[in-house]
Amino acid sequence: MASFWLVSPSPTILKPSFSLSRTLSAGASSSSSSSSYNPVTITSSSSNAPNTNPYPNASLLLLGPFSQRRRRWSPSCVNFDLRRRAHVSRSSSSASTGAEKDDDEAAAKVAVEGSTWIDLYLPRQARPYAKLARLDKPIGTWLFAWPCMWSITLAATPGVHLPDIKMLALFAYGALFVRGAACTINDLLDRDIDAMVERTKSRPLASGVLTPFQGLCFLGFQLLLGLGLLLQLNNYSRVLGAAWLLLIFTYPLMKRLTYWPQAYLGLMMNWGGLLGWAAVKGTIDSAIMLPLYISGVFWTLVYDTIYAHQDKEDDVKVGVKSTALRFGDSTKKWITGFGIMCITSLALAGYNAEIGWAYYASLGVASGHLAWQIWTADLSSPLDCNRKFVSNKWFGAIVFIGILLGRLLP
Repeated sequence: MASFWLVSPSPTILKPSFSLSRTLSAGASSSSSSSSYNPVTITSSSSNAPNTNPYPNASLLLLGPFSQRRRRWSPSCVNFDLRRRAHVSRSSSSASTGAEKDDDEAAAKVAVEGSTWIDLYLPRQARPYAKLARLDKPIGTWLFAWPCMWSITLAATPGVHLPDIKMLALFAYGALFVRGAACTINDLLDRDIDAMVERTKSRPLASGVLTPFQGLCFLGFQLLLGLGLLLQLNNYSRVLGAAWLLLIFTYPLMKRLTYWPQAYLGLMMNWGGLLGWAAVKGTIDSAIMLPLYISGVFWTLVYDTIYAHQDKEDDVKVGVKSTALRFGDSTKKWITGFGIMCITSLALAGYNAEIGWAYYASLGVASGHLAWQIWTADLSSPLDCNRKFVSNKWFGAIVFIGILLGRLLP
């Protein structure tokens, strides 16, 4: 009988309290160079004796060349090296997985930050149509609405009478629908150009999310809503509203024909001013409305020329025109002149309308805002150009408040 150490699969060494016996096979051939072994025999103490074995499961670990299971023996140092490599592999895999997880979380964070209320709250099927109408960018609706609000308020009776609230609400909704229809028409005609411009290539029609037929159907829906509002006005206003459609449908073609599409845009954006006055008065007073309309056109030349500087590099590649390309480095001189003409025309409209002093005070504030836009605009920065463009909603609000106070405080 000989005592042996049992080595477990782990580096832990077990020292059992029982003996293993090995016997040579009887009748082995004398010419054979290898030895044969009998099965391992386990001898233990009597079953009546207490079990002093500190490793009660050791009898199950019959290892080494003497085991009936014939497991392959490997040194503990090899096992340790394999376990270490496995640990390093798992650590590397965990680090890689962790880095990918961080990248995914960062991408998701950027996607959430770039999302609008359309992406968060509207059904998936409605989102492309809402983006086609630019409902996530209300600045266009404001720019359509303010000339309407100016003329409706200017048409109010001087004194304690407020402007017609119903008419203000009607034109606010009208500006929303007309602006959406104008954007849809623009995207239908410009979808090939938009696909080549960085800022516009993700628009629903340019990216292929919506088909041209779907865009046309949506356009028809918006025009029906606008028609419903137009039918609530007098006949004179209906004629002016129908004429407005001609400007809306033809504006997208101007950038292909002239370097002055912003001037044509001014004619379109401020047509609502004429319509608002006509809706209240039933006619047009050219002494008041012509200067007001001209002031809106010059205002549009200021803000949309700044806005056009966002796309000037892409416009050159695509082959479309704009005042930003026409003016080049002289842009600020040109838009300064447009700003002066805008304020002058507003003052003339107020003078002819015999409006109160508060209006002229507001023009001073509006002049400061316009000057701030022009002098601080970084025309080489698309982000700053867009910021200045969006700030024009406050210019419109300042003029509106001035007209309102000028009527209430003659």
